[in-house]
Formats: sequence, structure tokens, C-alpha cells
Amino acid sequence: MTDAPRSTGAPQKADEAATEGDGRPIRYWHRYRKENGWRGDMPGGPPGEELAALRAGLGSAAASVPSMWPYYTTPTDGRVTHALEAEHGALALYGLHQQSQSTPMHRRHVPLGRALHELRLRERFSSDALDRRVAATVESEGLPALLYRLRMMIPNLRAAAIPLDYDVLLRDLSDWQKTDLRQRVRRRWGLQYYVWGPQNAKDREKTSQGRQQPGPDPA
Repeated sequence: MTDAPRSTGAPQKADEAATEGDGRPIRYWHRYRKENGWRGDMPGGPPGEELAALRAGLGSAAASVPSMWPYYTTPTDGRVTHALEAEHGALALYGLHQQSQSTPMHRRHVPLGRALHELRLRERFSSDALDRRVAATVESEGLPALLYRLRMMIPNLRAAAIPLDYDVLLRDLSDWQKTDLRQRVRRRWGLQYYVWGPQNAKDREKTSQGRQQPGPDPA
């Protein structure tokens, strides 16, 4: 599948995007971070009005929400590409995830499947119900359907203060739009969620302690 562009009136241009020293764009979820916390001049993290602007993109098409335009970093000549659609989705989900959180909800090396695996270990919800929700999410076909499912899952991660790697999620959302890569993303998420044995020491401790009574279904 080709990355077919569509015209849009969004004003973002490639040379307007902030970049790191190697030329890569600084994505929004990095903007206020320093190491594992927030910058000294922004101890509370992203301003609430900026996160609200990102959440305004939930359920909307890329480049259709003017309040989000200043936060796009994907180069564009005025057309919507798969890359821009992926960034739009990631930004909107991050705005939802970071809402009312005092610590960063972006953390490197925590892909979506692993974050959901951690949620399962917390036993806040019924494991069977969560398994069904995760299965329904990965069975989504197009990007809009996937983003809708993720929009339902992110509040559960937020309630448990479980972060995820938004750089990796951005890549996965981009790949999801290509039929030949979508199955690879599904496979990665599945292997991260349904691990064969504990992933780390914390998992081993949970396994040795045994399961508690299941919690309620996720919202």
C-alpha cells in the first residue's frame, strides 16, 4: 500500500518543526521531559491547555483540528500522509494518557503490549475481560478503528499510572496503515502481552505469589 497523500489546509511546514541535534523532530511527548522526569522550569509537565488541545483530536481526522496544528512535527507540503495520520493519533492518545498525571506517561522501552501486560499483572481488572479487550484492539483493521479501541484502553493505563513508549507507538500506528506491516505489529503486541513466562523480576514475584481474585471489567 502506498502512502497516498491528501490535500489539507493545515499550515505546518517541514522547516517549522523543532529538531534534535541529529535533525530528528522533537515529538511533543519529549518537549517537557528531562531524563525520567520533567524539566526544572516545567515541574508539573505539559500545560493543561496544551494537553486539552491534543485531546481535541480524539476521533477526528488528521489536520482537521486547528488547535493541534502547532504540535505536529511531521514534515508536510500541505498534504495528509500516513506519517501525519500516525502522529495525529499518537498526540491525541498522549493528551489523554498524560491528563492529570504528575509523572511522564511517555517512557522508553515500554511498547504497548508490555504496558498492557503490566496492567494485567496489576489485577485491577478481570484478566479475562482485559484479554478480550486487547484481542478486540489488535483485531482492528483500519487506523480509525484501532485508534477508537486504543482510546478506550488508554484511560485504564492512566488510572494505573502505567506509561508507554510513544515513539514506538507512533511507529506502530504508521505501520498499521500498511497491510503488509500490520500483521507484524499484531505479532509484536501479542508476544509482548502474552509472554511465555515472566518478563522481569517483578513478574516472577507476581507469579510466585499466585493470582488474587479478579477485579472488575475494564471501563
